[in-house]
Amino acid sequence: MQSLIGTGVALVTPFKKDFSVDIDALKAIVNFQIDNGIDYLVVLGTTAETATLSKEEKELVIKTVVETNNSRLPLVLGVGSNNTQEVVAELKSRNFSDFVAVLSVSPYYNKPTQEGIYQHFKAIAEASPVPVILYNVPGRTSSNMLPATVIRLANDFKNIVAVKEAAGDIVQAMRLIQNKPADFLVISGDDMITLPMILAGGAGVISVIGEGFPKQFSEMVHLGLNRKVTEAYQLHYVLADSIDMIFEQGNPAGIKEVFKSLGLCENTVRLPLVNVDENLASRIHQFTNKIANM
Repeated sequence: MQSLIGTGVALVTPFKKDFSVDIDALKAIVNFQIDNGIDYLVVLGTTAETATLSKEEKELVIKTVVETNNSRLPLVLGVGSNNTQEVVAELKSRNFSDFVAVLSVSPYYNKPTQEGIYQHFKAIAEASPVPVILYNVPGRTSSNMLPATVIRLANDFKNIVAVKEAAGDIVQAMRLIQNKPADFLVISGDDMITLPMILAGGAGVISVIGEGFPKQFSEMVHLGLNRKVTEAYQLHYVLADSIDMIFEQGNPAGIKEVFKSLGLCENTVRLPLVNVDENLASRIHQFTNKIANM
């Protein structure tokens, strides 16, 4: 799918100081992405603190992003759970006319076997009216969706079109790229190894740091896709310290501190997450100011 090549970003859900959803800030963040070269937007992923949103708040976020985007960029919707029946029910009941694909995380907490993961995504593929992006993030799910399972799913279901690979393992990513069907996309879910994954044959990234510095990060991705390696790595090393910083005390606390520095939203996160400490906040603000003046 051409619409999933390049830089996607996992949008945050901005909150006011009273912890309510900040609609005006969300609109500003969406426009900030569009104005600075991002290729597509991911709504209600992990970075959106989706686990803490009510059903009504999720619908409000979707409505706000869809209306603000106004068909300018492709949209991907996060639809995932460790309850297979729940995901299938949502896929069958929701109108996906505004979305090009769904992003669905490998089941967390239950710790299924590889066969269990396969059967979970088989049920999703059979229920989904739009293409499916698998999401492998062992650091959050406590299980690793192995390359053999991903390739099996890609071969068995034509509407499983991509994987967001966030194991942080470049060798595992290369195995996926080596053995995937020709039209299946391997998308980085790890900002630090996005460029090497692209140069190995990956299709791009679904990024967190990319929404804080969309112009620089998307330019790096496009340079990598165009095999302008030296120029791409120059940008990678400009941004590398910020990637470490935004994940140092948890996501999205770090990226929300970037947005606060940019004047786009408050740094409010919902429990059980907490704000970054003063030391990290100071370093993030210094870096953000440096990038803004480049």
